[in-house]
Amino acid sequence: MIECTQGEHHVELRYRHDVIRIESWGRDAIRVRAGRHRIAEEDHGALGTPPLREAMTLDALPEGTEATIGLGAISVRAVLDPGSGNPRLMLSFLRDGREILTEAAEHFWWPGPRSISRGPDGSQIRQSFVSDPSERLYGLGQHSHGRLDLKGLVVDLIQRNGEVSIPFLLSSRGYGLLWNNPAVGRVELAADRTRWTGHGTEQIDYWLCLAPTPAGILGSYADAVGHAPQLPEWATGFWQSRLRYTSQEEILQVARRYRDEGLPLSVIVTDFLHWPAMGDYCFDPEEYPDPDGMLRELEAMGTRLMVSVWPTVSPHSRNVEEMRAKGLLVATEAGVEYHQEFKDKGMDRPLPVSFYDPTNPAARSYLWQRIVEGYYDLGVRLWWLDACEPELSPGHPGNLSFYSGQGLAVSNTYPREHARAFWEGMTDRGERHTVLLCRSAWAGSARYGVAVWSGDIAPTWQALRAQIPAGMSIGIAGIPWWTSDIGGFHGGDPADPDYQELFIRWFEFGTFCPLFRLHGHREPREAVGAVSPGGPNEIWSYGPQAHRIAADHIRMRERLRPYIDSVMDQASATGLPAMRALLVDFPQDPRCWSVEDQFLLGPDLLVCPITEPGARQRQIYLPDGAQWRDPVDGAVYDGGTTITLPAPLERIPVLIRQGSELEI
Repeated sequence: MIECTQGEHHVELRYRHDVIRIESWGRDAIRVRAGRHRIAEEDHGALGTPPLREAMTLDALPEGTEATIGLGAISVRAVLDPGSGNPRLMLSFLRDGREILTEAAEHFWWPGPRSISRGPDGSQIRQSFVSDPSERLYGLGQHSHGRLDLKGLVVDLIQRNGEVSIPFLLSSRGYGLLWNNPAVGRVELAADRTRWTGHGTEQIDYWLCLAPTPAGILGSYADAVGHAPQLPEWATGFWQSRLRYTSQEEILQVARRYRDEGLPLSVIVTDFLHWPAMGDYCFDPEEYPDPDGMLRELEAMGTRLMVSVWPTVSPHSRNVEEMRAKGLLVATEAGVEYHQEFKDKGMDRPLPVSFYDPTNPAARSYLWQRIVEGYYDLGVRLWWLDACEPELSPGHPGNLSFYSGQGLAVSNTYPREHARAFWEGMTDRGERHTVLLCRSAWAGSARYGVAVWSGDIAPTWQALRAQIPAGMSIGIAGIPWWTSDIGGFHGGDPADPDYQELFIRWFEFGTFCPLFRLHGHREPREAVGAVSPGGPNEIWSYGPQAHRIAADHIRMRERLRPYIDSVMDQASATGLPAMRALLVDFPQDPRCWSVEDQFLLGPDLLVCPITEPGARQRQIYLPDGAQWRDPVDGAVYDGGTTITLPAPLERIPVLIRQGSELEI
């Protein structure tokens, strides 16, 4: 029989060795934890203090075969299902008496809906839910598969370059679920069920919200894991970057040209190899003889410098021996503390490098102190946290041993904890704003000022198409600050007319992304393992036509910035993503749940990128529930209709919600 124990904000269920704790955890939301024998209180997930706690009710049958837990409009039904002679405890989740989500047994005998086991390969957990074939599923971070609706996919829960694992799903059935476990694993989104798996861990932990609308679910999710802070106004301007600027004079020359052309430049980036050795956390004095003077001149032009900081430490670094002696590097279960190969300055070939351990508070503190000495005291305030997955080679986190736990169990939190080091450091220094450009994230990263870009992607039309659902998906997963490398990263010849067309279309798309940033490793590229700067990547590098169109879009972005600033403020306050799928604002329109190649920037701007070479028009679906105005000719169209608009090379179709005062 089910043994039930009730507290003010939780109910605990026990059957045999299994224990399940169901807790009130925010608006329309609960947290469910399941373990063997007991619930471990220590966890490394994304849920801190509950944002809101409501009293729970318990109604249990005397014979112990069923119990109902109530929380406002939400209820949880626990039933001791007899199976075929091997009973198991089954949960169903309801809102206003309607079943929204229910557990699914994997087999009539064993296992049931959840499994916690230990075998020769270590511990493993599994949790299964029923899923209807018509259910649509969204989120899970950012991936390159080009899909918005994830139904039918198997998605690895692991951090990789360009694959950002944030285990939050939004369902068309009216729930949002955060798999609150940073273990390496996978989620299988099959026609009949959804199954979550985690390795190296022994406790099931998930947060579930049952709210009437997607906006309500996303707001409650942000309450639970942390809202993004307010984005500073300068950050919505144009950012310039390339593979590598080789000196402070080169940076200044680029910034001066933007100024001389009358084009506002908010940020310019110095990427990797600006240091003497990786892990020194300072400028190379031969390339940056007067960084203080460089920063003053940039500031006078209205431009901020962003500095790339990698979590890797070279064997040539002046800090490596101290970090090793103090236990600040990621340890290994077998072998020495090296996790990647990299050709740094002073190396005639790639050598092994180490990652520091940001799950260790002492390591975060040590890193920040070196950052203060090498950059902050000079005036640097913007940080690019590259390769923060971490980018392992080989990519086997099972051999890692972190301060917070074994690699399989906790490694997905690495990018979040790395960002935390900078957030805590900046906050302790009294800084009002922290903006961290990161290549990866986990649930809760947004609260540390994390902006994600989509990684080292290809310079192809296919990659451009994939950016649209990628940006919408990571917004659903809780990251409102997002961008991609305009033009892709791995190559692209600025002198090639075909590539110039792709660059123009990508630049137009980037104009309407939450962050507007040009980056890439252009041709001529160097040989693998070399340290040269790559080809040019400024807007004037792509010929006169691309230069003119890009300049016009920088000016357009300036006109849009007051609106984008307001959208970012809304994202911070409400948890709604800035770049969002149509279903967020128009859930009542069934078509909006399937549109993958258009997005909303805030509530009033419908963006329809061009993602095919040679296209000069495109078909657009207008969400039902509003009218839409074409800013080019003022024509107004009814929602719920499909139209075709011209798309000359110099612009992509963008429509404004009728009634908005926005102008482009």
